Amino acid sequence: MKKWTKVWGIWLLALLLLVTAGCGANGTNSTADNSNNAGQTQEQQQTNGANATKQDELHTTYPLTVKDAYGTEFTFDSAPQRIVSLAPSETEGLFALGLDEQIVGVSDNDDYPEAVKEKPKMGGFQVNVEAVVAAQPDLVLAGSLIGEDTVKSLTDLGMKVYRSNPKTIDGVIENIKSVGEITDHQNEAKEVTEQMQAELDTVTEAVKSLSADQKKKVYIEFSPGWTVGKGEFMDEMITLAGGENVASDITGWSEINEENIIKANPDVILYAKSVIDENNHTLAEIIKGRGGWDQITAVKEERIVGMDDNLLSRPGPRVTQGLIEVAKAIYPDLIQP
Repeated sequence: MKKWTKVWGIWLLALLLLVTAGCGANGTNSTADNSNNAGQTQEQQQTNGANATKQDELHTTYPLTVKDAYGTEFTFDSAPQRIVSLAPSETEGLFALGLDEQIVGVSDNDDYPEAVKEKPKMGGFQVNVEAVVAAQPDLVLAGSLIGEDTVKSLTDLGMKVYRSNPKTIDGVIENIKSVGEITDHQNEAKEVTEQMQAELDTVTEAVKSLSADQKKKVYIEFSPGWTVGKGEFMDEMITLAGGENVASDITGWSEINEENIIKANPDVILYAKSVIDENNHTLAEIIKGRGGWDQITAVKEERIVGMDDNLLSRPGPRVTQGLIEVAKAIYPDLIQP
């Protein structure tokens, strides 16, 4: 019995040693394997990350054929290197896309960003065609305010005049994407428009729970006696901000009917704070001084808010910042700074 116990003990000890050795060997191998795998995984992750970055980058394939807002077709054999902008909104878009070095001319009305002041001027609403020709652009960006005669003069001289006319914030976003594609700055356009979409979502999320009877009536005035109705993106901005435009019964820019505004009785009045008349009166002073307007709720409750008119009137990359300001003016408790 003792002999059997001794043999059993030796056998058990050998078995334990074998198992321990096996586990140790396997553990060592497993550690080595895991170390190798970890190294490979890290290398693979770096490679995959680099490949993913390359795959995520967007590049324009030329020749590229596009149509502008007026249906005019253009073909670009390469990314434009010399760009003239005849609209402040387009200029802001070019700077936002990082194309400041390609800008060789801007309109006299441009004032943002600060660097625009160093760019050659191409005239205001009356374009200096000679200056545009002298700049030798391979792309001219223009808005809806440029006359057909001017466009024809430039196109007859071989210029590619790409015109925009967005009527909605989505239209502004799409225009920025289009310019990004034309100039092979799609990645920059993606970043800009995603930020714009985020700002748009901030507002729509904040006001989505408003019931119909909670919505504020809004009147907006950008020039003495002029307001904007449906069909323009500023009307859409009031709607997106949860308000109701009291001038939505008219289309586009129009002179106001004062009696109709009094009857509509807006809760909030927005105005362009940069506008001053020949008597050095602000729009707020003009509005409050009109006969009968002291009975309007917005006037009685002092809900007359001055806005940065460039944020609202320029269909460019800052328009969603303007939307946030509109929403703050209408619902200061819902939209936090």
